[in-house]
Amino acid sequence: MIRITDDISIEDWEITESFHRASGPGGQNVNKVATAVELRFEAARSPNLPDAVKARLKRLAGRRWTKDGAVIVTSDRHRSQAMNRADALEKLVALIARATERPKPRIPTRPGKGAIRRRLEAKTRRSRIKALRGRITDE
Repeated sequence: MIRITDDISIEDWEITESFHRASGPGGQNVNKVATAVELRFEAARSPNLPDAVKARLKRLAGRRWTKDGAVIVTSDRHRSQAMNRADALEKLVALIARATERPKPRIPTRPGKGAIRRRLEAKTRRSRIKALRGRITDE
């Protein structure tokens, strides 16, 4: 069981791991050993996540959210499989932890009287400057 917050934890059966060969540096090791990890978390079917957290997780995951409601996190940063597994799990926990945070509701505000007065004075000043740019007539 993986603990996300005090209320939310993920069961082991909700996560599946698959390993494949990583790209990038690593010498001959990269051609022989499957060190890259792909973690698949069945988020839509998870009984431990509230619906609001699932909705925020879907928005945060973006392209990592599949059509069948799974979140896929990959890691091939390290040369060892164990370190990549830990890294991918860390990424998943961080993503779910971010999804648990409720966004602060925006309270619309109105500009103060002083701000309105300053804006109108600036507009008047600018219009006077532009009015003086016209053609000069001989009168």
